[in-house]
Amino acid sequence: MKIVLLEDDEVLGETIKDMLEDEGYEILWCQRADEVIDATFSERFDLYIFDIGVPDMEGTELLRALREGEDKTPAFFISARVDLDSVRDGFSSGGFDYIKKPFFPEELLLRIRARFDKKSSGQKSLLCGDCIYHSDSRILECPQKRVVLSELLGSLLYKLISSGNSVVDKSELMDSLSSHSDVALRVAMNKLKKETGLPIKSVRGVGYILEKC
Repeated sequence: MKIVLLEDDEVLGETIKDMLEDEGYEILWCQRADEVIDATFSERFDLYIFDIGVPDMEGTELLRALREGEDKTPAFFISARVDLDSVRDGFSSGGFDYIKKPFFPEELLLRIRARFDKKSSGQKSLLCGDCIYHSDSRILECPQKRVVLSELLGSLLYKLISSGNSVVDKSELMDSLSSHSDVALRVAMNKLKKETGLPIKSVRGVGYILEKC
């Protein structure tokens, strides 16, 4: 798995690079956005990890430019900007995840595994508070109830739990729906919340988050 890391902080960049390489990932560490542009012109990658506040171009601006060029590579943002507008901008630019600094480097590793493990294997049980979700059977087991979900609701719940208490962009959630519309997504999410009783919340203009999970 080939990853581009855009991070101008030398200590953090080297720490993340060394950790991911120890896990078997191939890392191209860039400290400027123009290095990323040059690299993506000639190579294909499996994941982008972009800091937002780099000197020559905002990470969100860079991702927008890549998306305009029909580059659909999954992208994570890491940033010291914690305000809601910055988070919203990260997702609206095409980001799949937004990790707020400071963070433990291992958290990034866990999020990468969650994102890509679910593509390679559906036989997975995920913990959410006092509940366990078995993705193969689409059964949610909680202390006071046991719920069998439809294929649609099961897919939505899997994406929410796998996000690790992060907002899941509505475009990603819509991939599970036959009708890609805000109304259809809102109806499905309301039904999921009602059937499971889980604390699912809407982040206006961005997507949905499963809190305390």
